[in-house]
Amino acid sequence: MHPYLWIAVGGALGSMARYWCTGVAARMFGETFPWGTLFINIFGSLLIGFFVALTSPEGGRYIVDPNIRAFVTVGICGGFTTFSAFSLQTLVLMQEGEWLHAGGYVLGSVALCLVAVWVGYLLATQLNTL
Repeated sequence: MHPYLWIAVGGALGSMARYWCTGVAARMFGETFPWGTLFINIFGSLLIGFFVALTSPEGGRYIVDPNIRAFVTVGICGGFTTFSAFSLQTLVLMQEGEWLHAGGYVLGSVALCLVAVWVGYLLATQLNTL
């Protein structure tokens, strides 16, 4: 299968998962703060860090076809994580004068996603040594 087809299928799956997760978060926590997008970005960062380390040609436990790596990282994770939505939601919070929420959202997203990608990478690195 052509790499672009793998990416398109993964992107569709990731986008559908994002839409579903955002709806669940809105029903659970309300819509006054973008909890769904925050969770998605954290989980997506964890997932991509874990998968990349686990399937790395330089020491990963499982070596996968480059098309599968593109399917997961560019397709699924790219469709699932929502930094474009993050940017728009931050702008809306600022436009509504919610400067504290906007600042907390930016700082929380960046810090927690960096920690999540690091943890995912470490978990897979440890699994690689078993």
